[in-house]
Amino acid sequence: MHRTVADAERELRELMRRGFSFPFDPQGARSDRPLRHSAVLILFGALDRTEASPAGAAASGLPPELDVLLIRRATGMRHHAGEIAFPGGGAEPEDGDDPARTALREAAEETGLVPEGVEVLGSLQRVHIPVSNNLVTPVVGWWRLPSDVAADRTESVDVFRAPVAELVDPAARGTSVLRRGGSTYRGPAFRLHDRLGGHIVWGFTGILLAALIEELGWAAPWDAGRLLPVSP
Repeated sequence: MHRTVADAERELRELMRRGFSFPFDPQGARSDRPLRHSAVLILFGALDRTEASPAGAAASGLPPELDVLLIRRATGMRHHAGEIAFPGGGAEPEDGDDPARTALREAAEETGLVPEGVEVLGSLQRVHIPVSNNLVTPVVGWWRLPSDVAADRTESVDVFRAPVAELVDPAARGTSVLRRGGSTYRGPAFRLHDRLGGHIVWGFTGILLAALIEELGWAAPWDAGRLLPVSP
């Protein structure tokens, strides 16, 4: 099946209307820092210039211009330093009890996107991340009016509009292997294209991406035995 951007947007909207839950296996011991409420923005849209590689688009059946927004966190961050992530962060008093407001505010700070151009489609289940002791709400959006983005150099050092077709290409998928504190943790992972640095998307971000792709019916068979070692 070869989808258009309109098909992908429709499927995403339908998924968020019906809702779904996903299993989450924490990858690390609990931090001693106080519990914090956070939100991340999973933002899909359509690239206007850069497209997925022909091989990635052909393997997935997805439109080459369909993309998702990712950042690479600054190496000086206390938790998840240097990792590929969705933009987001901790709730502030002015956000009230509104994860979407938190996600949009943080994404604007980290990438410079214009929040008014984002349509929030809904939220997924809250997930506890023990290593940073964050209770995180993933907020899903569609970029109806894309804006220029760039790293803020404080919390993010790179911003990627990553083509989804490349991420779901079986050649880009594998199982992350993290060894921490005498324990080994495994989870779904994706390798970004070389022009995006070839970074591994793993941990919470990899789990969310994999869950969404599976529920949307965008996944292609891939080799879970392909191991991608990562380090905290």
